Amino acid sequence: MTHRIFLRARVLPAVAVAGMLVPVVAGATPASAATAPRVSCTSGKAGLAAKLQRDITAALATRAGTVAVGLRDRTTNTTCTLRATVSYDSASVVKVTVLATLLWDAKKTNRYLTARESELATAMITKSDNAATSSLWRQLGVTKVKGFLAAAGMTRTVPGSGGYWGLTRINVTDEQRLLSLITARNSVLSDNARAYILKLMKNVVTSQRWGTPAGAPSTVSKHVKNGWLQRSTRGWRVHSIGAFKGGGHDYTITVLTDGNSTMNYGVNTIQAVAKVIHRDLFPTASAATLYAPTTTPQEAHVAVPQG
Repeated sequence: MTHRIFLRARVLPAVAVAGMLVPVVAGATPASAATAPRVSCTSGKAGLAAKLQRDITAALATRAGTVAVGLRDRTTNTTCTLRATVSYDSASVVKVTVLATLLWDAKKTNRYLTARESELATAMITKSDNAATSSLWRQLGVTKVKGFLAAAGMTRTVPGSGGYWGLTRINVTDEQRLLSLITARNSVLSDNARAYILKLMKNVVTSQRWGTPAGAPSTVSKHVKNGWLQRSTRGWRVHSIGAFKGGGHDYTITVLTDGNSTMNYGVNTIQAVAKVIHRDLFPTASAATLYAPTTTPQEAHVAVPQG
């Protein structure tokens, strides 16, 4: 049986604005208070959807900016979404899409990656190397990236133009689709390709292993790719996508944010969401076994147009 829960926004006492009484929705910015989207969860496990929905909502209640969330756990048939189709500048999380495109394209001609391609791919994912990403982006070209997106069913992802791969427009639905392809057998990516992507995401350098792994138990394997960039409007974009398996669960998490005052503010928002998700999936895990990310998160600066 699937349990579907919609959490009603908590309305606080009305306040006077320009001579009118306007309800204030907890956790929403004033401009969007009246139409703030709600976290929506479903689960095959009794009580889990309601708990996740309540806890994710609470984790975001005092956070500024615009946050989108996706969760899928195959084991308990659980999903949660918030702003699933809202688009964000990708920053470095698009690097997983670049690698997937490279492997998908190689599969079509039944070839292995060259030594150069493997070196670039490793630097791109494990160190978030921008020069390596630009080399592979140029090699593939936007046409091949679009070809992979079509094959993957990532219909709302729009590659960045003018070589600005970090300005690719992404959303939770498509990122969760990508993670699903990476973590289960399918006709788009070979088993070897999936294993290769997961291996690199598992070996990301310590300073970049923040975000969605926060609070995951030690019994769980953690695969992550993060990113951030700053623009003159909507502040810092800070994102994290992750795949996790172990302890009776097989799940993926995507958290995309913008409107952050600093990078660390966005990181803290993502980790607040991640911690409650891991806690709700593993309620008996001891605090001593939970993953604590670096206190000095780092990512590579992504090139954006001036102005």
